[in-house]
Amino acid sequence: MHLFMSLALLAASASQVVVLKPVANMYAQPSDETEVVSQAIYGTTVGVVGEQAGWIDVRTPDDYQGWMPLADVRRPAAGEKPYASAGRVAQVESLFANLYHEPNVTRRQPLITVPFETRLEVIAEPADNPHWLEVRLPDDRSGWLQSGDVTFDTRPLSIGETIALSRRFLGLPYTWGGTSSFGYDCSGFTQMLCRRRGVRMPRDADLQAAWQGVAAVRREDLQPGDLLYFGSAADHITHTGLYIGEGKFINATTWIHPVIQICDLSDPHWTHLLVACRRLK
Repeated sequence: MHLFMSLALLAASASQVVVLKPVANMYAQPSDETEVVSQAIYGTTVGVVGEQAGWIDVRTPDDYQGWMPLADVRRPAAGEKPYASAGRVAQVESLFANLYHEPNVTRRQPLITVPFETRLEVIAEPADNPHWLEVRLPDDRSGWLQSGDVTFDTRPLSIGETIALSRRFLGLPYTWGGTSSFGYDCSGFTQMLCRRRGVRMPRDADLQAAWQGVAAVRREDLQPGDLLYFGSAADHITHTGLYIGEGKFINATTWIHPVIQICDLSDPHWTHLLVACRRLK
């Protein structure tokens, strides 16, 4: 019985890896010369689908599949729990957070800079230095970060809170395949905003619009927090954004300026491309 349990734990750990890069690209094929299809951020545990010559085929928690270099991930030890899945876990709430060797920002350069939403295992909260937290990193090293960069309150946000959060990202670069504050693409951005409302939805815009977790809404009935989908036709959706009221929406786009920006539905560029409106159920 004990042998069977040990083998089961070994098989479970072997089928998962944890991301070691601040943001790890996922490629369409095992080559960095192919299209970036999505990303996974630091500390994320991803499932293993296959391997090939220094590359690993992974599936993310949102059920997206792509190839990563083996150097971007670490295999857990037999029986090791997925990183940041238990115990005291902090989530990065700043757009970026520096992790240091010690609780000091001037002594040495940061160990690593991680993006918004990174989850970290907290191992010490010194009473004599309450502005710092010690964390265990996914590669089993320890690091320090300032407590003001994280939150322990990960409750779902209201629509108003979500819209306020979205504005913090204005001006950040558009990045194809991006799912982090280092750079989002359109569906990565709306997916993150919905995730902060406590809703996990598909990765791509066309799949989001067709997802059973949303209901169709007429343009004239739009309310803040609704999702907008754009394309050449209802069956060819290529873009998405979050409606924030008064005819405006926030989105990650390459239109004129390749950044996260607020656009107006009355703009001729957008008004003819809007093909679907959705509301979370």
